[in-house]
Amino acid sequence: MKQVKMLRDAMKNNYIVPAFNFANFEILRGILDACIETKSPVILQVSESALNYFGDDIMCGLIAGFRKMKLPISVHLDHGANMDIIKRVIKLGFDSVMIDGSTLPYKENVKLTKKVVDYAHARGVSVEGELGILAIANDDGLYSDGERFTNPQQAKDFVSLTGVDSLAVSIGTNHGVNKYIGEPKIRFDILKKIEKEIPNTPIVLHGASLVEQKYVDSINEHGGFIKKSAGNDNLLENAHKTNISKINMDTDFRLAYTSAVREFMDSKADKYCPRTYGRAGIDEVKRCAIDRIKKICHSHDKAK
Repeated sequence: MKQVKMLRDAMKNNYIVPAFNFANFEILRGILDACIETKSPVILQVSESALNYFGDDIMCGLIAGFRKMKLPISVHLDHGANMDIIKRVIKLGFDSVMIDGSTLPYKENVKLTKKVVDYAHARGVSVEGELGILAIANDDGLYSDGERFTNPQQAKDFVSLTGVDSLAVSIGTNHGVNKYIGEPKIRFDILKKIEKEIPNTPIVLHGASLVEQKYVDSINEHGGFIKKSAGNDNLLENAHKTNISKINMDTDFRLAYTSAVREFMDSKADKYCPRTYGRAGIDEVKRCAIDRIKKICHSHDKAK
């Protein structure tokens, strides 16, 4: 299975495969341009809402195009909630799926994840499970009550019972633009205990966007309104030295794209062609992705 090979190579060679979500075509283009320039493998992630935005037929066309590119690309479902979406994306040709049963009682999470593993593996598709709860954000903001850290012993049991290929853990990161209340902190001590319990399982870190203040400030200076922001800047610099083999980023690219487009539109009021301000967004997403690839993932020049 394609993604399994990618993650195991990352574990072996001390780098992280960037798992970048794309919410529109311009963000996708910026991500791909960055990966081509840096010669980095990439996992292109699609949420159910993003899939609905593009539509199944267009997504099939995109996947066919990815297959022709001279770059290691895996297409992944992010935060699948049930068997319906799992079956839908496997039919579309996704390489891997995430089933998120983390908010369910433990036994129900195991049952659902095992069901997905059995279905996906029979079709050559790898599976990511999740144990521990991250705060989850939609386009309107944060709507959960914080996080519950992953229990290392339970992680061992979960991997054994379900047969997942990789495990998303909760060690302090959160989704969205405001990840922390109080001092930002990631529990690498918990991660070390998890690594001891599942030494051969690639670990996934969700909610890893840095949320650079420059993007937030730019958006606010050009007519936007982001009230609070707190990210992972300077917290993940050594993550590539751990068993974290896949790191998920989405918010950073939304911020990079939006800040560039807002600034462009504010300074060039006479422009109205979407390709002109879209190009500004693509270029900023590319710069953002290159920074994450080199600074956090260390996956440049790892394309094989």
